Amino acid sequence: MERGRPLRVALVAGESSGDLLGAGLVEALEELRPGSTFEGIGGPLMAEAGCRLHWPAERLAAFGLIDVLAHLPDGLRIRAALARRLVADPPDVFVGIDAPAFNLGLEARLHRAGIPTVHYVSPTVWAWRRYRLRTLRRAVDLLLTLFPFEAEFCNAHQMPATFVGHPLAEAIPPEVDRAAARAALGVDEGAPLVAVLPGSRRGEIHHLAPPFLAAAAWLAERKPGIRFVLPVATPRLRPAVEQVLRRHPDLDLELLDGQARTALAAADVLLLSSGTATLEGLLHRRPMVAAYRMAPLSYFFTLPFFTVGHFALPNLLCGGRVVPEFLQYAVRPEALGAEVLALLDDPARAAAQTDRFAEVHDLLRQGASTRAARAVAELADRHHA
Repeated sequence: MERGRPLRVALVAGESSGDLLGAGLVEALEELRPGSTFEGIGGPLMAEAGCRLHWPAERLAAFGLIDVLAHLPDGLRIRAALARRLVADPPDVFVGIDAPAFNLGLEARLHRAGIPTVHYVSPTVWAWRRYRLRTLRRAVDLLLTLFPFEAEFCNAHQMPATFVGHPLAEAIPPEVDRAAARAALGVDEGAPLVAVLPGSRRGEIHHLAPPFLAAAAWLAERKPGIRFVLPVATPRLRPAVEQVLRRHPDLDLELLDGQARTALAAADVLLLSSGTATLEGLLHRRPMVAAYRMAPLSYFFTLPFFTVGHFALPNLLCGGRVVPEFLQYAVRPEALGAEVLALLDDPARAAAQTDRFAEVHDLLRQGASTRAARAVAELADRHHA
């Protein structure tokens, strides 16, 4: 696309991952359409990139969380005030970045007012609660997706979508320095090392740390010299992890303060909670075993709405069961341990995973911010032609 007229773009991002996407989009749009202006809600990265913030992103942090009722009035006031501001003085295009609990309602209001709307990061309509597609179609002119299967699904269900790629695939190089990562952790090159990542939320630690550490103990009995590292996502989670670790006093496991990417790069095999960590593990091209477990009542109510055959993101991206995955009652220490041990002892089995991971990494390296900027600019131009 040739450079065209400057655009006035409104954006809303509600958390750190959205702030990162928003900053990349602002920078790419400024490169594509010099002189464009940006306003809305975001974090420090978006502000640094040149977006004028009417409210900071942390004001929206409670949307969709357990403490939503305490913060809902403030969030609704902000959404109504921003809608009034943008309807009274319409931008060329609005981009809601993730945060569907906040953005979809705002996008619907702006869409009714004739403002073209983009939603960046697909809600998981392909996995569960497909009825939300109706909400998307009423609120959004274009959906930008991080993964190709999301765009394929949405386009097949009459929701216009464009796959742009994932910024993490560009941030993480195709070849990471495993030796440097091991040196940073003080792990000998030849020592078998497993990275254990039970999640970054308190509920995930509660449900997954006990079976994960029990699986580590099971492995330690069968694999002399094996070592484990567990990156603790935030300091507030460390006491909960330490409490579980006390059940296994002889386990050679080191708790790390953050350093998740270092642990991923250094490890021979990963045992991790299904989620963003599995994507980072895939992009580090490390063999893995994935699991997820939630409160029984949550599982009971979620299961009827779950519509895909796999839940681990690498399996969805690879189009089949490449990674062993364990859900809910199948999350047992000996089952997890046996799969990790098989990957440690069978290089061909591990390579079967990592070869597929390399293909996915290449697929996701699309220049996401630039592709997203082109799609946003094209929509604005079509609307105002």
